[in-house]
Amino acid sequence: MTHSTVSASALYDIPGPVTRKRHFTYGVISTIVILALFGWLLYLLFDTDQFTSEKWRPFTYKGIQELLLRGLGNTLKAFAYAAVLSVALGAVLAVGRLSVHRPVRWVSTLLVEFFRAMPVLVMIFFIFVALKVQPLPALVAGLTLYNGSVLAEVFRTGINSVERGQREAAYALGMRKTQVTAFVLAPQAVRAMLPTIISQLVVALKDTSLGYLITYEEFLHAGKLIASNLDYGLPFIPVVMVISPIYIGMCMLLSWFATWVARRERRNPKTEAVGVSPAEPGPLLPGVK
Repeated sequence: MTHSTVSASALYDIPGPVTRKRHFTYGVISTIVILALFGWLLYLLFDTDQFTSEKWRPFTYKGIQELLLRGLGNTLKAFAYAAVLSVALGAVLAVGRLSVHRPVRWVSTLLVEFFRAMPVLVMIFFIFVALKVQPLPALVAGLTLYNGSVLAEVFRTGINSVERGQREAAYALGMRKTQVTAFVLAPQAVRAMLPTIISQLVVALKDTSLGYLITYEEFLHAGKLIASNLDYGLPFIPVVMVISPIYIGMCMLLSWFATWVARRERRNPKTEAVGVSPAEPGPLLPGVK
């Protein structure tokens, strides 16, 4: 038995021939079921005439293309604002939760727990209706409060995960707590936190579609306008088939980036090997020839 086999068997039982055959059978059956569902879906789409040229011709109109591009631009604008502000708010709340001052720590903890527990849609509606804020700031504020509170816990956990010896060594050098956090702990924690931060930004990107409910002219709102203003059969399915892949593609791109960052960090060691000069004979002791 090789070393790799021993290592693998320490974590789980290596499947035998019967188990491998059973797993292969399960995979074949699952593939057939998925293909059958996909074929049934295509059949329904063709049976209801969703691919007729009449329903897809409007997407060749310049006005509709401009409407979709404007909606996509508004979605990306809201996401950019929310992403930057969420990271900034998360950093501030994380520092507050790590503060040695008890009132600051309590207030930060209360804010984090409150905004994490509050539904995003409720916050957006409250800011839009009760505070009478414009759609874009209301959407960005709601996304920032929720995602910022989640990222605060990510930052706090990442900083606390750094080895305690790093903190003690920095204090031994006479550094203050702020300097230790900013120059010693945070740079090391960022490597571990980055994939999780990007994954949370995927959530923020998907939640920008909630702007549709407060009349913000984002991508989903543009699709709704197209479907409701055309005078034939309300082509909701073609609109969904155009909008959904773009949403999914943007989220998958961010998810792929998070996976790439995590894989890259696993490949790169945290510390590089330092070259050691070869040993040489030292000076002889006095009186020794």
